[in-house]
Amino acid sequence: MNRRIFLRRSTVCGAGFILLDMANAAWSAQNNSQLNVALIGVGGRGQWFTGQIPRLGHQFVALCDVDDTRNPDVYPKWPKARKFRDFRKMLDTMGREIDAVIVATPDHTHAVASAAALQAGKPVYCEKPLTRTVHESRALRELARRQKVATSMGNQGTAAGPFRRALELIRKGVLGEIREVHIWNSEGGADRQQPPKESEPVPDFLDWDLWLGPAAFRPYHRQWLQRNVWRDFGTAQLGNWGSHSTNLAFMSLHVQDLWLQTPRESTPVLIRVEAQHTGVNRLSFPKWEVIRWQIPARAGFPPITFTWHNGRAPGSRDLLENIIGEELDWGDKKDKKWVDHGGAIIVGTKGRLRATEHNATFRLLPRDQFQGIQTDRPEQIENSQGHEQDWLLACQGGKAPWANFDYADALNEFLMLGNVATQVEPGTILEFDPAAMTITNHPAANALLRSEYRPGWTL
Repeated sequence: MNRRIFLRRSTVCGAGFILLDMANAAWSAQNNSQLNVALIGVGGRGQWFTGQIPRLGHQFVALCDVDDTRNPDVYPKWPKARKFRDFRKMLDTMGREIDAVIVATPDHTHAVASAAALQAGKPVYCEKPLTRTVHESRALRELARRQKVATSMGNQGTAAGPFRRALELIRKGVLGEIREVHIWNSEGGADRQQPPKESEPVPDFLDWDLWLGPAAFRPYHRQWLQRNVWRDFGTAQLGNWGSHSTNLAFMSLHVQDLWLQTPRESTPVLIRVEAQHTGVNRLSFPKWEVIRWQIPARAGFPPITFTWHNGRAPGSRDLLENIIGEELDWGDKKDKKWVDHGGAIIVGTKGRLRATEHNATFRLLPRDQFQGIQTDRPEQIENSQGHEQDWLLACQGGKAPWANFDYADALNEFLMLGNVATQVEPGTILEFDPAAMTITNHPAANALLRSEYRPGWTL
């Protein structure tokens, strides 16, 4: 069996948290041969990987970007890496030479790029948010299961020692029974009411058709490149920051279990979601929004409410400050400017846990009640070897990363369901069956779980 066939067959997908197996970790490290990696999306977030992957002992053999000006400093560092604009051509041309693929494109092409790599049998690391729509996330989950390759989403806080320690404390009941979680981001959405009215010449360095990918064609204008302004291309702060800030509560309270159930013909388990916002806008995202998910009981955990506060929603800041017991800095406190722009607060009957926006650090409240509890590293569950490293080791036969597509799909469906809720009238309650991936009580909202693709683009 050659190395690449081994890489494909030896990794299994699966969720769950396993006690540290030192023998398996050591075996993975010993078998850590160099991987040939392809990067789709070289500029922007892709720049992180152009430094990180070589530091971890692996090399790029292919670099793909629709914009020739994106991070040109990378190309001289990898003179033997082949350059592409179209990831489909890259995979067709170099499939046998590529061991693993990283996707760091704008949100609207995450799904098609990841799906193409999975269909080619390649392990995939996809930056957050996993996809732009609920259906795209589910499609990637099913593809990854069929292909049995290593996958991970880029919510890096998952690898932090404090994240894993917080998960231990929550599951041990240190906070008591948890019925309430609040997540916030102070930035809000653009709420653009009109698309660009004029077109501009397409720059020579950009392949506009490839940048659009599966989205409906429109004449070029530089404003379209601002992905998180437009629903066709982005997910706004719910995808951009919610993927990080919701992660700890979602994982530690086993909300993902609702996605792993078998669909039921009767009495489905439903998540109810509603949103208050600045008004329905199918083009752009609300200036502010408050989204509330009512989550039913899971094994060992009671029903719980998650609330997302985005922008300067009326009353949200006062509510959060009252729960936390401290003032928040949203750019108006000179001593700690913007340090509190996002985060999460998990409210229990015995105390509260406040996590930073990446969920990579936290503190227990009230402080005097929890003195002496260490918060830096897990004590029973496994440590991470690094978020990207966990995936790379999985590519070589190691354990499935915590952020594999089984888990990442559930988290992203949950978040993108919130973006659906802001496209219907404020206060409308949507009932979502996570096993069947269906909104059962609102056909128009159910249609928003997926989007049409241009001809030539498929999952």
